[in-house]
Amino acid sequence: MSAPPAVSSLVEEFERAAVATAATVERVPRSAAALNDALLRATAGCERIVFAEPEALPEDLLALFRADPRIISNPSDDQLSLAQAGVTEAFAAVARTGSICVRLRGMTAADSLLAPLHVALLRAETIVERPRELFDAGAAGLAQDFVFITGPSATADMGPLVRGVHGPHRLHVIILE
Repeated sequence: MSAPPAVSSLVEEFERAAVATAATVERVPRSAAALNDALLRATAGCERIVFAEPEALPEDLLALFRADPRIISNPSDDQLSLAQAGVTEAFAAVARTGSICVRLRGMTAADSLLAPLHVALLRAETIVERPRELFDAGAAGLAQDFVFITGPSATADMGPLVRGVHGPHRLHVIILE
């Protein structure tokens, strides 16, 4: 059996595949300042942002962004329906398909599906080559309910491809290296 690909090659493969699905991808160093700058760029022009507290990212990494006055941490249904961006953590990703894996818990599910822009925070080391690796014994995928998200929402049910019908019009993935 061959050795697993290096993290850097998986990041490159994921980025190519995600961009091919119409997602945008940005790589940033794992620092509070770099992540805050990336989040400010990604959400520029958004007045209301819903934010799902991450499980695996350190609190101090998001301290600067949490202070943004546009953030609604515990939105009402009305606030959620008016949010222009949702920021969530992706606990893993699949390099071959450019898919991210988002837990279906609390506000994470709503924040990733309802706003026109979904910004996903992804740790580089959580990218796997193929989907089945998420389901190997002891892997993260076996212990939780989650959804694969591959690019922005799109459908061609009634003719030409239309984006944003069943979810976000745009998906922006920030890879923390």
